[in-house]
Amino acid sequence: MLSVVVLISGTGSNLLALLKAIESPLVPVRVLAVGSDSAAPGLAHADLYGIPTFVVEPHRFPDRESWAKRLQETIEGFKPDLVALAGFMKILPPSFIRRFSPNLINIHPSLLPLFPGAHAVRDTLAAGATETGATIHIVDEGVDTGPVIAQKTVAVMPGDDINTLHERIKNQERQLLIDTIIGVAEKRIDLAKV
Repeated sequence: MLSVVVLISGTGSNLLALLKAIESPLVPVRVLAVGSDSAAPGLAHADLYGIPTFVVEPHRFPDRESWAKRLQETIEGFKPDLVALAGFMKILPPSFIRRFSPNLINIHPSLLPLFPGAHAVRDTLAAGATETGATIHIVDEGVDTGPVIAQKTVAVMPGDDINTLHERIKNQERQLLIDTIIGVAEKRIDLAKV
């Protein structure tokens, strides 16, 4: 059984999709806890499933390192096999990444290495790209530069805006997250060899 801690920052749509996908006792994945950097509305999904939640807010700490240290200690208390960033919008310091990587994965709304960073969908549209997609990757010390585990392509349609395009990308992100976590659990994906 693969044990996972999921980190979110927003509505938790990726988290909810994962929780629904692993409801079957045949899926060897268990979400131990869900954490956030704020009182994110998505934490309610974990509450519905009886999963513990925690919030470690950066503004309560003197610097990013001390915030990340508390976040790390909180996660370590659950002893997960994997930490999944599912819409977690904070950049983590190298000390945190070294502690968990390669068992630290992230989803991103572009076909990396194209359009890294927090504004990938906006940047895709601004560049006039005709296709984009979703990527799941191992988190390294760069911003969206870690080894790619899987990608799905999404066409950019005429008239797309940030919201319409991002919604179509999110559908692919959800499936990539589910497929990757189950793949790790079933030992079809070895994160140490990606």
